[in-house]
Amino acid sequence: MKKLKHVLFIPLFFLAAASLFAETPGVEDSSSVSSMNVDKKAADEDDDEFKHVEFGVRYMPTFSSIDMNTSNGVVQGSFTMSNGFGVMLGINLTQNLGVQGEINYYQINQKYADGSLNRDLTINYLNIPVLLSLNTNKAAPVNLNFVAGPQFGINVGSNFETSGSNGSDTARAVVALRKGDVGVAYGAGLEFALNKNHSLRLDLGFRGFYGLVNMDSSTNDDGTYNVIVSASRKTYGGYVGLAWMF
Repeated sequence: MKKLKHVLFIPLFFLAAASLFAETPGVEDSSSVSSMNVDKKAADEDDDEFKHVEFGVRYMPTFSSIDMNTSNGVVQGSFTMSNGFGVMLGINLTQNLGVQGEINYYQINQKYADGSLNRDLTINYLNIPVLLSLNTNKAAPVNLNFVAGPQFGINVGSNFETSGSNGSDTARAVVALRKGDVGVAYGAGLEFALNKNHSLRLDLGFRGFYGLVNMDSSTNDDGTYNVIVSASRKTYGGYVGLAWMF
């Protein structure tokens, strides 16, 4: 009888041990899958809460200068401030990387003396930059960004006024400009969230532009000269505005 008990005990022991080891991994796998599901759900919720589209309006004071041709040679222009306005549409690919397009309007104004004459030149431009945006964290209450990319400029008209005595000068000053130009826009900005979910933001920053194409165009009229010196457009400015993320 004792021998029979020993014979029965051995297989029962191994069956119990096998059952224990078979169940233990199953418990660990279930816990691991549950943890992964929780993490994935949290990541999906964070991604749903992050706003990928952004629209903004800006006021953009801009400083620029133009060297001018006169009847007596070239006059170096001084930096003057002009008022500019713009709109921006951005796509935030991640919290750190995005692209944005803008349409900005501003004026270049230059006053100078040409002998006994006083000249006043105003040029109106539409600037269309397409920029890559690098951000510290677009979803944070405060975000620092850097932007750079090509900018396309469209000359939408100019005005040239002269006052004073013409004296004995016979050559007539004219404004001959290209219809458009292209260059590189660059800058940096600082954004501050104004509401709880960070969708409304105060937008402050600096913007520069370096033209790669000369502004001037040729004039073939006899007895005239172009007041625009052969040089590319360069501007520096700031901006302040509001941006909405949605």
